[in-house]
Amino acid sequence: MKKHQQTCDMIEQALKDWGAESVTVTDNCHLHIGHEGAKSGGGHFAVQVISSQFLGQNRINRHRMVQGQLKGLWDNGRIHALEVEAFTPEEVQ
Repeated sequence: MKKHQQTCDMIEQALKDWGAESVTVTDNCHLHIGHEGAKSGGGHFAVQVISSQFLGQNRINRHRMVQGQLKGLWDNGRIHALEVEAFTPEEVQ
């Protein structure tokens, strides 16, 4: 679906603009057809984000950091659900 691909691109760009070294976005909308959030058009996505900004942050804070960068996409209904994997560059080596 074109809307969801645009949202994937927007998620990736927002996180890269924030300073993430690597961002992988997966559109999981097809797994949630008929789900209440899907009815309103909000997408279900998963992201893997690698950023040195996560250094010293626990898992919950990392998730909050990512979600905070995507606040506008939550607020305008483009994102309904988001799975987050957040790592420092050292953690993925």
